[in-house]
Amino acid sequence: MLLPLLLRPPLCLPQASAVLTRCVRMLRCGAPRGLHSQAKNFLWQWRPQRHQARGRSRKTQSQEEEWRNRNKTALTYIAAAGVGMIGLAYAAVPLYRLYCQATGLGGTAVAGHDTEQVAMMTPVKERVIKVTFNADTHASMQWNFRPQQTEIFVVPGETALAFYRAKNPTDKPIIGISTYNVVPFDAGQYFNKIQCFCFEEQRLNPHEEVDMPVFFYIDPEFDNDPRMARVDTITLSYTFFEAKEGQKLPLPGYSYS
Repeated sequence: MLLPLLLRPPLCLPQASAVLTRCVRMLRCGAPRGLHSQAKNFLWQWRPQRHQARGRSRKTQSQEEEWRNRNKTALTYIAAAGVGMIGLAYAAVPLYRLYCQATGLGGTAVAGHDTEQVAMMTPVKERVIKVTFNADTHASMQWNFRPQQTEIFVVPGETALAFYRAKNPTDKPIIGISTYNVVPFDAGQYFNKIQCFCFEEQRLNPHEEVDMPVFFYIDPEFDNDPRMARVDTITLSYTFFEAKEGQKLPLPGYSYS
């Protein structure tokens, strides 16, 4: 009766427990010698397998716990790196803008000017430059914005005045803020604005219309730069965005169609 049970495929835990109980009873009650030997062999084989299974289970649990700890550590490092990169990106925007304004990098006109230098400049009369003007608005901006002139002609070392016009056609006040750039980009370091409306909030009441001046000059050094030898046209472009709390302006130095 015991032999068929011993020859069956591997037993589940309840079945194995029943077989073991039967084997123990047979050994206690004095089973025939053949069955007695089979019961002993079965108990001997079952005992190490049971302990081995427990050992594998503990080892597997230990490995899984170790992998979980490693994954948590890796995710922590990745999250910290991501937060750090986002913080650096936000901090880089104003720093990069100031750098571009100071150096003219990426087609950004140079901010600020030396009054004495302007007064002492010697115009390069034989070098006539055509300056064209472009105006754009962001998709969410409801202003009408356009240049008052399409082009003017200047020479390096000579100041010039141009105007843009903005109108708020809506029934609510709108605050706008603008960015600008110069094309070709390499000319940005020579394009100096004495007065303009860029990077400053402009509030227009419902149906209000204003003219915005741009007072500028091209540095006389423009004529001495070999890279500018074939440049006879410069485009000054402005784009207005609606000013909202927490809104970040895009980096300057990109052309607008």
